Amino acid sequence: MNHRELFFRHLAQTSPEPLAWEITKAEGVYLWDAAGKRYLDLIGGISVCHVGHRHPHVLQAIEDQLSRYLHVMVYGELIQSPQVQYAELLTRHLPGNLQQVYFTNSGAEAIEGAMKLAKRYTGRPHVFCFHNSYHGSTQGALSLLGDEYWRRAYRPLLPGIFRFAYNDQEIIDQIDEQTACVIAETVQAEAGVVSPDAAWMQALAAKCKQTGTLLILDEVQCGFGRNGTLWAFQQFGVVPDILVLGKALGGGLPLGAFIASSQIMQSLTHDPVLGHITTFGGHPLCCAAGKAAMEVLLQERLWEQVQDKANLFCELLQSLPCRRIRNHGLMIAIEFESFEINKQIIHRCWENGLFTDWYLFAPHCMRIAPPLIITEQQIRQACAMLSESARQVLGT
Repeated sequence: MNHRELFFRHLAQTSPEPLAWEITKAEGVYLWDAAGKRYLDLIGGISVCHVGHRHPHVLQAIEDQLSRYLHVMVYGELIQSPQVQYAELLTRHLPGNLQQVYFTNSGAEAIEGAMKLAKRYTGRPHVFCFHNSYHGSTQGALSLLGDEYWRRAYRPLLPGIFRFAYNDQEIIDQIDEQTACVIAETVQAEAGVVSPDAAWMQALAAKCKQTGTLLILDEVQCGFGRNGTLWAFQQFGVVPDILVLGKALGGGLPLGAFIASSQIMQSLTHDPVLGHITTFGGHPLCCAAGKAAMEVLLQERLWEQVQDKANLFCELLQSLPCRRIRNHGLMIAIEFESFEINKQIIHRCWENGLFTDWYLFAPHCMRIAPPLIITEQQIRQACAMLSESARQVLGT
């Protein structure tokens, strides 16, 4: 029995038509399948592989840590140097109120921890979030998720969740002394790349501060330079009370984190003790890989190249027969007339050796979120392949 047959027989399926490609190698911005076909990767594991697949510095860090130890004890009990060193590196590049890191296994688990932390610290019951937001697929994160199609099969969900339109005044008017937190993606990804108005974001943060509500910003997809600054919130003149990270945080290995001040984070240490616990969160191998990837990002200052690369994508794709192209740095959404058209073009891209897909809440929009290391030549190649794929489908 071959791997494809085993895949369908023994691995739980999440859709009626998975890609089911057998990937045998990945390096830089390319993937190879079992037949030897090469794909130029425009999604990087959904914003995970920001320094590319299998960066040599990341591989060396993994190899070095393998020779020392793997899992030794649940998170927070023993001093494990990869956790300590990575937390120090992260907080060195964050505002002064974001100085304590709680490592988790994933972004969704970090969202769960951030919600618990906000409720525990404030003692309040209500959580505000947004339509068309995506924060993960666990039960608590799903309760926040801003699209009823994805939620409705799993009710009852968490109580006390209130959703508002992104970039709208209503949420600012409604925040009060019963609101534990407001949870927002700094830039909404699965909505098809929706950016906030800076004045609105600042007013939101001000109302949170006025009422003692914690502002939680989810940068699981948009963090680590993808929007053209190290952290997306730097572009809007706000600083969150809790920052949530994932995806690129692990350098290709599974890792998430929520980060807050020591004052806020200390509330998890009592009433009850062990207010949030995890066995594998902050796994030493993952922290070593993530730290190495962040070192590459910092040393090469990859975020400083993002806007030029994004501009080149938009320039080369301006003749596409699409409604519009939205972007915030190297988060790009190409909006077509319908999901059917988008899907046909994406399938043709796959056939032509270009790997892309669509956004959950905007399936008529093609996702482009390549590794930040993508070169000008590779961008030109990708855009030529995408344009040719659209021409083959639409005949234009």
